[in-house]
Amino acid sequence: MNFATLRAYLAAKPGAVEDFPFDHVTLVFKVGEKMFALVATDVDPLRINLKCDPEKAEILRDCFPSVLPGYHMNKRHWNTVVLDGSIPDEDVFAMIDDSYGLVVHGLPKARRPV
Repeated sequence: MNFATLRAYLAAKPGAVEDFPFDHVTLVFKVGEKMFALVATDVDPLRINLKCDPEKAEILRDCFPSVLPGYHMNKRHWNTVVLDGSIPDEDVFAMIDDSYGLVVHGLPKARRPV
């Protein structure tokens, strides 16, 4: 998966806002002011941090060698996914959808996107 495809998919999520709050290389996507994805833009292959249910996070790490505990994140609730081509794009999109869904579900109803 390339950067343009990844960025377009993340940006298309309802209410998604992109920002560089930490530095000029870590692209952060938020919904309702909460992070659901962080993309390291300065590495090859790309890496993305995604929120994940703790049990599912362990399963994904067992299934895919390129799914690691979240770099600089709570390792119980976040995974780092190395986009080296070993995971089908559909599976990466599903992980993004799960991350987005977890964050939206945790927002107060007034802050959830329509």
